[in-house]
Amino acid sequence: MKKIIIINGPNLNLLGKREPEIYGSATFEDYFKALQKQFPTVNLSYYQSNVEGELINKLQEVGFEYDGIILNAGAYTHTSIGIGDAVKAISTPVVEVHISNTFGRETFRHQSYISAHAKGVILGFGMQSYQLALQSFIS
Repeated sequence: MKKIIIINGPNLNLLGKREPEIYGSATFEDYFKALQKQFPTVNLSYYQSNVEGELINKLQEVGFEYDGIILNAGAYTHTSIGIGDAVKAISTPVVEVHISNTFGRETFRHQSYISAHAKGVILGFGMQSYQLALQSFIS
C-alpha cells in the first residue's frame, strides 16, 4: 500500500470560508474524506500548518519514508527558499499543487521556489488538483 501525504500551507485551513469565488465552498477536511474513499488502497494522510518552519519540519520528517508528497505551500510557494530547499533535500518525490491558476493571478504568484525541485506541478483545477497529483503517484 502506497503511503502518500498531503501537506497544506498557510490559510488552507480556511477553505470553504476563504474567497469561495477562487477556492470554492468545500472544506478541505470534507474533500480529504472523499479522497480517502476514492483511493482506499492508498495510505493517505494530511497535515496543515500556517507556520513555515513546521512545514519544513514535516517535509523532513516524511521525506525519506513516504512514497509521495502532495504539497500546496500556499503563499509560501512564492516566498520560501527554505521550503524549496527542503523539497530539494528529501528523497520522496513531491508534486506541487495549487487550487487556483497562479499564473492568472497577481504577478508575485508566478514565481515558485518549489517547482524546480518537484516531480511535477498541477494548478488551476480546483480541489481536483489534489486528485490529479494523487493519481500521478499511483498510475
